[in-house]
Amino acid sequence: MVKTFFVKRNYFIFDFNLFNFMKKIVCISSFALLMLFSLNLNAQKFSSLDKSPMDAASFPSSYKTPEKIIKIVYSRPQLKGRSLDKLAPNKKVWRTGANEAPELTLYKDLKLGNTIVKAGVYALFTIPGKEEWTVILNSDLNVWGAYFYKQENDVVRLSVPVTKGVKSLEAFSIVFDQVDDVIQMHLGWGEVRVAVPFTK
Repeated sequence: MVKTFFVKRNYFIFDFNLFNFMKKIVCISSFALLMLFSLNLNAQKFSSLDKSPMDAASFPSSYKTPEKIIKIVYSRPQLKGRSLDKLAPNKKVWRTGANEAPELTLYKDLKLGNTIVKAGVYALFTIPGKEEWTVILNSDLNVWGAYFYKQENDVVRLSVPVTKGVKSLEAFSIVFDQVDDVIQMHLGWGEVRVAVPFTK
């Protein structure tokens, strides 16, 4: 009986030691993982705000209206004392902003001029001019600047008149409004104003 008790006692002592050993391993592993995670967080490098930050405009513009008809995502360069003619030269295809060409999303079929444009996503390009701008919707997406613009992929072109704004806009801006049945996409930079009409 003494021998049997001694064996059981040794067994229980060994099991307790194993538990403590495993506990130490778990603690050390958890600490190592925590340190590794902390190092990874500290190693992340986030870029500063882009000089031409990305923005978006949509119609209807109210956040209370989730069912949008049209939306555009674009970059907003600033004049910073530079001439608009230098940043958006006349008679040359322009990316209409900065960085990537804007992406215009139509959530339903709309007419631009006499052309019905199917619901979908399109790149927006323009050709500035003194009296009028040519507005272009193109099927190519993720296009950097106008360097890779391909005219053969144009969906529609429309010439619209240029007007002069009351005040100068430092940053390139886009906003939508509606007049009767026409949804207007207004482009503005400096004193230049261009209204692009979409109809249902």
